Parts: sequence; C-alpha cells; structure tokens
Amino acid sequence: MPQDDAFFRQLLAIAYEEAQLGLAEGGVPVGAALFDSTGKLLGRGHNRRVQEDAPHIHGETDAFRKAGRIKGGYGDKIMVTTLSPCWFCSGLVRQFNIGTVVVGESINFKGGQDWLAENGINVIDLKDQKCIAMMKDFIAARPDLWNEDIGK
Repeated sequence: MPQDDAFFRQLLAIAYEEAQLGLAEGGVPVGAALFDSTGKLLGRGHNRRVQEDAPHIHGETDAFRKAGRIKGGYGDKIMVTTLSPCWFCSGLVRQFNIGTVVVGESINFKGGQDWLAENGINVIDLKDQKCIAMMKDFIAARPDLWNEDIGK
C-alpha cells in the first residue's frame, strides 16, 4: 500500500474515532493508533485521564499499550494521533524510535513534533479540519479540563 496523503488519512480516521469515543465518555478528545508500515492496525486508544483518573493515559500511550510488546523494534511503525503529541508522548515515540508520526492537527496545540523531526522521526502533519474543529470546540467548552490536560 503506498504511503501517501490518502493512506495517512485512512489511518487518521481510526484515531479520530477514538477521539470521539473519549469525548463521549467525558474525557479529552485525543485519539491515537499504532500501525505497521502496511497500515495493519496494531493498537488503538484514546485519552482516558478523566475516565480512569490516571494522568498518564494519553491517546498515544493507550494505543501503544494496547499494541502490546512488538519484537523487532518500532522503526517501521506509524503512530497516528489526532493532536500534536505532548512532550510525554513525544518522549514515548523517541524512546522506542517509532519511525513515523502522523499528526491530525497542530493548530490548537503544538507539542514536541518539531523536536521529533529534528531527531530523525518522520512527522506528517495533515492539518485535518475535523481534528482542528474538534479540539477548538473542546477547548472552548472545557478550558479547565484542557488546561489540566496540558499541565497549565
């Protein structure tokens, strides 16, 4: 399967579904999914900080955990997230050397994606309008929860 804009947007649709689940559960709408280089889904998840009263369960960490242990490394894996990864999740990507990060949007929040790119991670920012609108609406509706989530 060729890795082009259409390919990455297909993968983003899974992460977006996860973000919508998180929002419906009363949490922060950030979804993520980990794929192999062919687009095979390895794990998917969403931010569950509110739902599980656990500050470390971000979309990326949830998807990574659900993918389970992967032998042979992560260099050819693709982490897809609806929002630019925070420093915590950027650290996860670097720690395990995940080769590609696909970002739904970085308008409402720009985490460590530039740092990831500077360190050899292939970062693709899709500037997806649905992801941008979802976060903008959430931040306007729940600034208290948003500020808590990003550590303000």
